[in-house]
Amino acid sequence: MRGKPVSATGMKQRFPDEIQAVWCGAMLAFHYDHLTLALPPGHRFPQSKYQMLRARMEADPGAVRLRVASPASREQLLLAHTPDYVDAVLHGTLSAAAQREIGFPWAEGLPRRSLFSVGATIDAARAALKEGVAASLAGGTHHAYADKGSGFCVFNDVAVAARLMQAEHHRAQSAQSTHAVPAALRVLVIDLDVHQGNGTASIFADDPSVFTLSLHGEKNFPFRKEASDLDIGLPDACGDQVYLEALEDALHQVWLRMADHPPGLVFYLAGADAHEGDRLGRLKLSAEALDRRDRMVLDALAARRIPAALSMAGGYGEDLAVTVDIQQRTLTTAATSWAMWNGGRN
Repeated sequence: MRGKPVSATGMKQRFPDEIQAVWCGAMLAFHYDHLTLALPPGHRFPQSKYQMLRARMEADPGAVRLRVASPASREQLLLAHTPDYVDAVLHGTLSAAAQREIGFPWAEGLPRRSLFSVGATIDAARAALKEGVAASLAGGTHHAYADKGSGFCVFNDVAVAARLMQAEHHRAQSAQSTHAVPAALRVLVIDLDVHQGNGTASIFADDPSVFTLSLHGEKNFPFRKEASDLDIGLPDACGDQVYLEALEDALHQVWLRMADHPPGLVFYLAGADAHEGDRLGRLKLSAEALDRRDRMVLDALAARRIPAALSMAGGYGEDLAVTVDIQQRTLTTAATSWAMWNGGRN
């Protein structure tokens, strides 16, 4: 199927300039839910949750500062994806098999929404580097590989954003010093979506500048796992205590293994799909355990002064309002961490 080509370079890139300003008052959170996909009736991708989450955050205006995301460019996508795959998405030439693996039929709105999905995470990463913590109200498309999409993931937002932040850091450091070789920005991906981040693991498999941690259901999708730097597979029906102990141990291992070159930026995929009410999760975590999970991660990062860019990642609750509750609580916890970074402002 071939559609009207979408130009990634022709879209206005607003936030890189605006974000030079110092924001105060609340954590920045980026959204793009004005863009929707044309999905067949009964499709199990819960795209309505993004508008629901934004509405929840708008109803609590002191929690976050909402901003419409800016789209990623084709050049930015090429930092993590092959030209052939990027162009097939943008120009509507994906094969039927490729569309089935992604889980979305190609339609005119798919490329544009996919560019904004990556752009929201880029915006959040830039904001986090300035203010300590920021978030995308969506993102976490960790099943996308360099040359294909999968599992409702078209482009890998974290992979593109990580590579772009490293490139921008290198340029900034080089401009400040004409003699010393600038130190690389090391990135840590903490992926707590219930499904393994196979695409992210594959993209960074041979890249020592990015450390990937995935804590996931061992028997859940994807059924062929890739090797992250640290994988923790959990059994079906895993409950609160086992999960939190596994996370605590995993974070301890990460800090030990990164001690010689700590991360300068973390991407935290705070999936709600480990909740006991999730249709696709297969774990049995309570909402309170997910609160403790978020605090454990964000408190550890704040204590080490490591900036964090959050993505909401997966969430497929039997009752979508419960999924949105969990994600709202994650954002509230992140906003509290932002206040700690910024002198207690709220």
